[in-house]
Amino acid sequence: MDLQTLRTRIEDIDRRILEALAERREVALAVARNKAEQAGAVRDTEREASLLLRLMELGSELGLDAGYLTRLYQIIIEDSVLTQQAWMQQGDGSGSLSIAHLGTAGSYSHLAAQGYAHRRQCTLQGVSCETFNDVLKSVEDGNTTLGILPIENSTSGSINEVYDLLRHTHLHIVSETYLSVEHQLLVSKGDEDKEIHTIYGHPQAIAQCSRYLSHLENVIVLSCPSSAHAMELAASSKEPGIAALGSQSGGALFNLVAVAQNLADQPGNQTRFILIQREACHVPQQVPARTSLIMATHNQPGALADALIILRQHELNLIKLESRPMPGNPWEELFYVDLAVHEQSPQWQDALRELKAMTRFIKVLGSYADERVKATRVIAPEQNSRA
Repeated sequence: MDLQTLRTRIEDIDRRILEALAERREVALAVARNKAEQAGAVRDTEREASLLLRLMELGSELGLDAGYLTRLYQIIIEDSVLTQQAWMQQGDGSGSLSIAHLGTAGSYSHLAAQGYAHRRQCTLQGVSCETFNDVLKSVEDGNTTLGILPIENSTSGSINEVYDLLRHTHLHIVSETYLSVEHQLLVSKGDEDKEIHTIYGHPQAIAQCSRYLSHLENVIVLSCPSSAHAMELAASSKEPGIAALGSQSGGALFNLVAVAQNLADQPGNQTRFILIQREACHVPQQVPARTSLIMATHNQPGALADALIILRQHELNLIKLESRPMPGNPWEELFYVDLAVHEQSPQWQDALRELKAMTRFIKVLGSYADERVKATRVIAPEQNSRA
């Protein structure tokens, strides 16, 4: 059998795999409808572990590696969980979602907005914005239903400008989404062999690739309002040696090609985005929730510790604690807090009453579905037999 025939067979197999994945997602949506009627939890970790174990045993009979199957099905299970959670909040999606995002098509915010809309079976009606504040204003003025903002990155940490803007808006956080960010060094087609002397990038992309950039000699690194803007500058330049930090899919929109890949300082680089809108959302009880708030404690010893003790006494899981300077009050801090709790739960309502009584200021930013999906782990059959 010749090489072309073999490649054609692989393409046919890949098509059937994609069709099976699409069918599996449809069944997952049917499961979500059933769980909603029965008020059942989205996740059944015992069922997931049993499924993985059975698949590893079957895969072993077919000569497939257990580790390979585990990684593959963890991704499939994550997609199923997030698809079911999205349906439980929104139902059968149709039409389009208008979402304001930073940068034009190809920016990371635009890619995150696309993924968010697609998971809800909607098309994206994106509105490009030049600044994070413009994203907020688009939603506040009613020009878009939603706005998407990057809030933190696994490599460079929190995006402080967004945290500061959340203090002053009346909008609510209604969802979150995660985007795997694979920074690449992009140049115009035909310039692959040219010596690079200037690189454009968004400040966050530059920070996340700092180790790679620090080893480049005689190269100027310039900040841009968005990754899409950086790619547009590289694509429109008539001068060789101009590059941009961006994604492969974004670069394709500007006819750019990668000359260096996987540039982030840490592997598995991810950015967490929040979705904001004018009205608060309701999270079904069977969907795990995350509640975000801002608070300012009294300027006295132990004030923050007292607030944290309240959370502990009510058995609330603290996910994130971030401090930011309080404008107009030198050496005083605002605290941004994320908790793994539904806003309407009795635990949180009791804790909130106590916090209001002992803090100077508190504002709940929103309660929304928690999209962190912990990977299901089981012991492979051969490992189990050795235990």
